[in-house]
Amino acid sequence: MSEVGAQPPKLSVLIVDDEAVARRRLRRQLERLGGVAIAGEAADGEEVLARIAESAPEVVLLDVRMPGMDGLEVAERLPPTCHVIFTTAHEEYAVKAFEKAAVDYLLKPIESERLEEALERVRRLERPAGGAELARVLRQVAGHQEPPRVAARRGDTTRLFDPRRIARFHAEQGYTVFRLDGRRYLLDDSIVALATRLRPWGFLRIHRGEVINLHQVKALRREDDATVVELADGQSATVSRRHLKALKKALGLRPG
Repeated sequence: MSEVGAQPPKLSVLIVDDEAVARRRLRRQLERLGGVAIAGEAADGEEVLARIAESAPEVVLLDVRMPGMDGLEVAERLPPTCHVIFTTAHEEYAVKAFEKAAVDYLLKPIESERLEEALERVRRLERPAGGAELARVLRQVAGHQEPPRVAARRGDTTRLFDPRRIARFHAEQGYTVFRLDGRRYLLDDSIVALATRLRPWGFLRIHRGEVINLHQVKALRREDDATVVELADGQSATVSRRHLKALKKALGLRPG
């Protein structure tokens, strides 16, 4: 039985900004507001994803303009249990931010009252289990349940496929495409949605328009200045630099 008057659990918050001064200011504001546990800081997109994998924060205070992967791209790759509050000096990204299901959009310099209001919005949301617990459940689900089948169109017929048979999904002329048994099929799912849905079953996004089945990776090779992954069905796909570290980690390879 819970104690009468027990305090609600603190929100776990990750602070993301490429400027150290901005990160320190946000940290001080959060400490003054209370009710949060600071899960760490990050200065760029790759670091954000690493911190999220380590600590599974509930909230990310996310800058939009950052070197390399910007905040909007980072938001596409966050798990659904991680709520985004954008923090930026630029008004023009607001529409795109809310298309990424942002909880709020705070303009710098950020007022403590607005920050508190944004955090309260997160608290009011009907959230599923916390990030760490959800990751554990997803691992169990992936081990004991069948993956969701993929519905693909070919001509006037919609067919259902077990995604574990598919080595690669890629974007092509506005569609998501895969090949199986020598045939080409079209999906209505976006690459981002597909990567999120199939992640528990070993699929990983390796490029803006590429998702691969890690279980069907045969080799990685260098080709000019790029890294190419070879797949069991004979296909190959280029790995973007920003995704290479995550791919090597998923395959159990050294990052160098």
